[in-house]
Amino acid sequence: MKSLMQTALGADWDKLPTALQAHYRFGTTTDSGHMDIEYPRWMQPCLSALRCLGALVDRRGRQVATVVEKEVVNNRQLWRRTLTYPDGRTCRFDSFWVAASDGQLIEFVNPLLGLRMAPWVEDGRLHYRGVCFVVKLGPWLLPIPEWLVLGHTTIVEEALDDCHFAMDFRLTHPLFGQLFRYSGRFAAESCSSAGSRRGCGCS
Repeated sequence: MKSLMQTALGADWDKLPTALQAHYRFGTTTDSGHMDIEYPRWMQPCLSALRCLGALVDRRGRQVATVVEKEVVNNRQLWRRTLTYPDGRTCRFDSFWVAASDGQLIEFVNPLLGLRMAPWVEDGRLHYRGVCFVVKLGPWLLPIPEWLVLGHTTIVEEALDDCHFAMDFRLTHPLFGQLFRYSGRFAAESCSSAGSRRGCGCS
């Protein structure tokens, strides 16, 4: 079966390097690596509040060990991210993806709040741009312009070899500049099963 990303990209899927296809293939997979998380100090209260809604990560760090587990349940792709800081504290960031129209995807951080994204391939790299934030009200999706919330989302992923890739996620506001960034390098691996739990903030 095709993965959500493969369906969204269409023929451009074949332009992705092996490592990125492994990252987004259908089924149950695990990626492991290290990430840097950075944001302005004045963003701390906002990010701590967003964590209680299931969004983003509210602790900075360098070379934070990160495991990303993915599985498909019905028409959703579940993402379970576990970050382990050098002091042993852990932080979870879970979300799920669904298909949208026009080759786009929506990542929900909880059953109500999501980000609509448009992916494309350019020079062997996978790019996303945020289209809008959405609020799900029953069968309806209410769009919210990015600038009214945290700003514009950009993601770039690039294969380093057949098994490893680098990713860079940024939120940039038109008035306040870069508000959040996480970036890192990962190995794309398969796995047999993944656990599930959700928390508010870090432990």
